[in-house]
Amino acid sequence: MPKKKEYTLKGLRERELLDLADLFKMFADSTRIKILYDLFDGEKNVTEICEDIEMNQSAVSHQLRALKTAKLIKSRREGKSVMYSLDDDHVKTIIEMGKEHIEE
Repeated sequence: MPKKKEYTLKGLRERELLDLADLFKMFADSTRIKILYDLFDGEKNVTEICEDIEMNQSAVSHQLRALKTAKLIKSRREGKSVMYSLDDDHVKTIIEMGKEHIEE
């Protein structure tokens, strides 16, 4: 049986295209956007995030897990608290570029 040719588009393999689509899906939820915007100010624990975006801890924790899995945020333990922050400056850049695009 002949090996299936791997699809590429401008140097992107099919797996990369799927990963890119999954990344952009993470920005399709307003709660996740609120959390990411809130983390522009720096590291926060879940209680601070909940207060800032006026949502309950269960909903925020669920979205934090999704954002962490997508490598958009990172966490570290500080005593009994877990502190969350943007994974890197790319996350802020993506959101700022999106905001700029919708304002045109």
